[in-house]
Order: sequence, then structure tokens, then C-alpha cells
Amino acid sequence: MPGEVEDVENRGVKDRARQSYSSSSYVIEDSETQWTSWLVPMVVVANVGVFLLVMFVNNCPKHNSQIEGKCEARFLGRFSFQPLKENPLFGPSSSTLEKMGALDWAKIVHKHQGWRLFTCIWLHAGVIHLVANMLSLVFIGIRIEQQFGFVRVGIIYLLSGFGGSILSSLFIRRNISVGASGALFGLLGAMLSELITNWTIYTNKVAALLTLLVIIAINLGIGILPHVDNFAHIGGFLTGFLIGFVLMPRPRFGWLEQPNIPARVNVKSKYKAYQYMLWLLSLVLLIVGFTVALMMLFRGENGNDHCHWCHYLSCVPSSRWHCEEN
Repeated sequence: MPGEVEDVENRGVKDRARQSYSSSSYVIEDSETQWTSWLVPMVVVANVGVFLLVMFVNNCPKHNSQIEGKCEARFLGRFSFQPLKENPLFGPSSSTLEKMGALDWAKIVHKHQGWRLFTCIWLHAGVIHLVANMLSLVFIGIRIEQQFGFVRVGIIYLLSGFGGSILSSLFIRRNISVGASGALFGLLGAMLSELITNWTIYTNKVAALLTLLVIIAINLGIGILPHVDNFAHIGGFLTGFLIGFVLMPRPRFGWLEQPNIPARVNVKSKYKAYQYMLWLLSLVLLIVGFTVALMMLFRGENGNDHCHWCHYLSCVPSSRWHCEEN
């Protein structure tokens, strides 16, 4: 997480020998638990395993019509890739991805295949897509899991991916979508809300905030390119941002150490008032947001009818490319 945890109520040097206390500050040892990260590596292994399964089912040498050319890396046999003209990311065909659970609005709404809102986040369009996402997951996810544990990072990852899938389905109807990017943006959103809700315990907080905002802006900016599902990114980010306020507030200084401090040092509540307010507001927004979005989705409503400019959030046309759905 950005910054380093700071003992803001005790700005002196720790001295366990003296064990001196005053009415306004006291000295304790850092009791924060450092978790061992195992869930994030397992998620990486699962994604790689699913990709290998998809390539096995794809079987390019058998199913390729050769209209777009011959299979790439044919020495891999049935694991070889579709022609680069068809899939420049070194991966399977779109029909295989659709068969294996890609996000498809028509199948979700008209054929009641809501499970695709979850399965799509385990699929990737190619090796380049998979490697980029898994490196990002390792870089972001392991640090969060070490500080907050596997339960919270797992909830953020899955619900953010789910939220990204919902928003994508509301705005993109004629393309399929795959990838863990929505879940990854959820982790970024959670990092931002964790920094905000625990603002007082971090050093270099402004620098950490600016760095995180630049990273988020760059990644969202990439999403305006064609063939990138920025709605999944935005939906995942917003979901993770709100979940972070619910799952990642840190107890106020002194709460965990109450048995070891003098009785005159009184810590009234576990969290600060603004943390409780952010927790309640975020929980309400999450429940209302998911409820309204799911109702709109399964009613078959088109998000573009309610927001005529929102399509620019996913693709901005230029002289080099067009944004029409193919």
C-alpha cells in the first residue's frame, strides 16, 4: 500500500526500556499482522491453467479455416495460436472464448446465462493479455494480501470483476469481452480508498496519492483505445473503490494495544467518525448500485440510451482508428 504506516500520536523515538507514557502520547510496538500471500499466486496459477484449457479446446490446426492465414507457432500442436490477423494477442478464436464463457450481452439477457458475468474474468484473449494482467495482479495483489489477508483481497477481486462485467454488459452489446482487468482495477480502486480512509496514519501521503492517481489515470487512458473494454475497467475500479472503504479501514491508534496501555489513556471507539461515515455511505452505494445495474441489465436496457456520451469512455475515434462495434 502507498506510504509507510506512521505513529501519528507518538512522534518521538520508540524506547521500550523507558516505557514512558503521557496523557497525549504513548509508546507501543507495531502489532500489525503481516499475512503470507497465497491466494494471489493461486489465482495466477488458475488463470494460466484456464488459458491452457481454452487453447486445448481451441485446437487451431483442426478448426482453423485458414481464411485469415495459418496457425501461429504450429510446433505447439493443438495449443498453437490463431492467425495474427484474427488474434494479434497470440490466443484462441473469439468463437472458442464465447464457448468457454466470455461476456456476451445477448446470452446473458436472452438465454439467462448470468454465470458469464463471473466466468469472463478467468478468460484471456491471448498470451500477451494474460501476461500483462498476471504481472499486474502479482505487483498489486500480493502487497494488498500481505497487509489485509486473503479474505478481503479475494472479495475485492471477485466483486470488482463482477461489477466490471455488469457495467460492460450495460454498454457493450455486439462484442464479447474477456479478462481480469476489471478485477485488477478494483484492486487499484481499493488501494485508493484505503489510502483515503486511513489518511492520518501514512507518511508521504500526498506523494503516494499523486502517484496512485497517475497510475490509475494512465491505465484508464489506455482504455480509450479500440478493442479495450474500458467499461469493465471503470466498473471494476468503482466497485473496488467502494469496497475498500468497507473492508480496509485500519483501527485507530491505540485500539489494538488497549490491554497494554495505562487506564488513563482512553480510546473510545475502534474507528474514527469519518471512517464510519465512509463505511456506511460506501455500503449503501454498493447495494443500490448493484441492484439497479442488475435490474437494468436483465430488463435488457441499453446504458447508452441513458448516457449518450458514455461511449467515449471506452473508445475515442481518431484518424487512425474507428470505434464502431464489429
